This record gives sequence, C-alpha cells and structure tokens, in this order.
Amino acid sequence: MLEQGAPPQDQRTAAPASPGVAARLMRRKPVERLVAEGGQGEGGTLRRSLGLWQLTMISIGATLGTGIFVVLGEAVPKAGPAVTLSFVIAGLTALFSALSYAELAGTIPVSGSSYSYAYATMGELIAWVCGWCLLLEYGVSVAAVAVGWGEYLNELLDGTIGVTIPDALSAPPGDGGVFNLPALIVVLLAMAFLLGGAKESARANTIMVCVKIAALILFCAIGFMGFKSGNYAHFMPLGMAGVSAAGATLFFSYIGFDAASTAGEEAKNAQRDLPRAIMLSLVIVTTLYVLVAAVAVGARPWRRFNDSEAALAQIMRDVTGQDFWATLLAFCAVIAIASVVLTVLYGQTRILFAMSRDGLVPKVFARVHPKTGAPRANTVIVSLFCGVLAAAVPLGQLADATSIGTLFAFALVNVAVVVLRRTRPDMPRTFRVPLSPVLPALGFAFCVWMMGSLSAVTWVVFGVWMAVGLVFYFGYGYRRSRLATAEDVAVATEK
Repeated sequence: MLEQGAPPQDQRTAAPASPGVAARLMRRKPVERLVAEGGQGEGGTLRRSLGLWQLTMISIGATLGTGIFVVLGEAVPKAGPAVTLSFVIAGLTALFSALSYAELAGTIPVSGSSYSYAYATMGELIAWVCGWCLLLEYGVSVAAVAVGWGEYLNELLDGTIGVTIPDALSAPPGDGGVFNLPALIVVLLAMAFLLGGAKESARANTIMVCVKIAALILFCAIGFMGFKSGNYAHFMPLGMAGVSAAGATLFFSYIGFDAASTAGEEAKNAQRDLPRAIMLSLVIVTTLYVLVAAVAVGARPWRRFNDSEAALAQIMRDVTGQDFWATLLAFCAVIAIASVVLTVLYGQTRILFAMSRDGLVPKVFARVHPKTGAPRANTVIVSLFCGVLAAAVPLGQLADATSIGTLFAFALVNVAVVVLRRTRPDMPRTFRVPLSPVLPALGFAFCVWMMGSLSAVTWVVFGVWMAVGLVFYFGYGYRRSRLATAEDVAVATEK
C-alpha cells in the first residue's frame, strides 16, 4: 500500500530511458532545425552573396569539362561512336536525379546537399553513408580532373615553348610517372581562390566558365570541318554493355548540379534560385556534351582515342594540320578544367562543413574565418588531401570511384524526395518533381543499373571505402552527434 503523498509506482518509473542503438541510428534532424542552423559555423557564419547567375555558373563550372576535356578518351574505347548515346543515358539518369535535387534544394536550402536531405528523411546512419559517399564523389572527382589538367598543360607548353614536363613529374605511379606535380599545383591554386571567400571564388569561376564554353564552341566549329560519316559506320561495336559501361564512367561528369546545392547557405534566395540553377545548368551541359562528343567521334576514328586525356587538342591538330588551334584549345582547357577543380573542391568543403556542424566529423571543418566568411582550415585540409591523391593515383581508377559514389548518393536523393512528400506533405515547395513517385523511382532504377555496369575492382574499392566510413562513424560520430548529445541531455534532465 502506497504511503500518503507518494506518486503511483508507474509514475515513479516513467522517466524516459536512453534510446536504443536502432533508435539512435534512425534519428532524424528536423527540417526546421536544418534551415535555422544555415550558415552557422564555429566562430563565424557563411555569407549569403550568391545569386541565380553565380549558382548556375557554379553548377556549370563543376560539370562542364570533366567528361569532355578529360574522360572522353577513356569512354570512347568502351562504347565506340555510341559514346554520344552514353552521354545521353548519363544525362537522362542525371535529369531524374536533378529533378529530385531541385525539389529538395528548394525545400531544404542548406550546405549539406544530399547528406542533409537524407538526415531529414531517412535518419542519421543513412545520412552518414550518403555523406561518406559524397566525400568519395567530390574528393576523388577533384583528383581525377586535376590529373587531366596536367595533360592539357603539357599540350600548352609543347605548343608555346616546345618544352613539356617529364613523365616522371606529370603522371601518377602506374601511368609512367612518379608524382603528378601539375595535378597538385592546380588543386593548390583552387585552394588559394577559395580561401578568399565564396563571392570572390564565384567571380573567378564565372570568367573560367565563359572561357570553357567558348572553347567548346570553337572545337565544334573546327572539328566539324574534319567530320567523316564513315566514322559512324559501326555505331555500337561493343554492344549495349559498352554503352552502359561508358555511361557509368561518364556519369561523374554530371555532378555539377550537386555542387550548386551545396551553396544553399551562401545563396541570397536559395529556395527560389537553387532549383532554377540546377535545371538550367543540366540542360546547357548535356547539350554541349552530346554536341562535342558527336563532332569528336566524327572527326577521329574511335579506335584512335587510346585513353588520351587531351583528345580534343589532338583532334584540333589533326583536322587543321596546325599546332596553333590545338595550342589555343589546350590553353582554354587549362582554364576550363581549373574551374571544375575550383567548384567541386568548394562543394567538398561545404559538405564537410555541414557534417562537422552536426558533430559527425571534427569541429575543425566547421570553423569559419570572420573576415572572409570561408571555412579556411577545412579548405586547406581538403585541398592537401585531394592534391596528394591527384598526384599519386591514375585517372581511370579515380573516375570510376567517383561514379559509384555519385550514383549511390543520387539514388538516396530519389528516395528522400518521396519520403519527405509522405512525411511532410504540408511543407512549402518552390519546385515539385512532376509525376512523383514515378520519376524518382526511375531515377533510382537508372542509378542502380549504372552502378551495376561498373567493374568489380570499383565495387571492391567502394566496399572498402564504406567499411572505413562505418568504422569512423561508430568510433567517432555515433557518440559525438549533436542530436545524440541533445537526447542524452534530455534524458538526464528528465531523470
């Protein structure tokens, strides 16, 4: 029998218990909290200085160049003349995912991109996996593009002063070199721009994007003069398997709109401008990719590409019989590819910024310099890592590793947009995916299909990367997560 004034037994034991492991892994970060924390870092805040034009240029800058200036020589031997179809398939896959990105970017305009979208819809573990994939996608993409930059730099030096950087210092181990110095240099140059702040980096990127578009239009005009329809006689020599394999390799060329979404906390009107920038850039980039690939294959038999990272400059030389045009294109490519390194490196730092703010990676990545509004320590650490990676790993392996990370993250975004529609149908959306959930389902299916086209070695690398990521999460982020800390404090208070 209870003493007078004593609480009932069920009330005395009603204090909430600490959430179990499964509950902690599935905890979601409320959308309102994600948005409210926008721009807030350690010691400062990111500055909202980017409009629609700058966001579109960031998206194009991160996209246009990788598949055309660098990886075309890798993709053509896989698909033959049907590489144009590979670009279309990769672009179509990107389109489905871009629609999902556009809706989520307008609804949750934050720096974390698909990592933040997954955190709000599918829980912390899935968000971590997505963020870890983005680190692979962005970090390896920077390194892959930087490798190709060195090829065009040698073309430029050869055409201007007749000197080239020795293979030992211009190619990574396994490709006849010891250390790829140009790849390291271009990453460090991009780092210098980013340390000045988002607005200054966006201005430099806009200039470089205009140069690269002009260069590709010039290539099409000159390359068309050497166009031979006979080069398309055997359109699909390696079958549909070759087309899909090339498409999977080329897919990493379409990550630009993802880079635009990482600027959500530095955009003046993110909810309005991010969806527009994503869709506009994808249309421009896909059109140019297909056009340039069609002219390139028409001007040169597909068997003569031979994994060349500077294929367009060589085609210009073959068509004109002069070194001038090839040198001019190499000059434009040096500038163009540098803009890809700049913008993708930007996206990498902003994703780490968001993950650090959530407590899943060390706080150093969320420190913001009060004068420039840029995460300086984050930028330096990421740049040095990517630069060393670019200098030491061959291009082909880098491109495929980037593709699988990109495809996995995009697949999760297509799921996230459907989940958020079901769980938060009342939220205001500045853009809505048409025919949902059909189009997101198609986007998910295309991503899975293209992942299946990648080599077994790429899957092994991906599996090892995921295993390392899970070890890091359970060893660091699981307990240091700010959501976990808030839950523990709430439980202790209740007790």
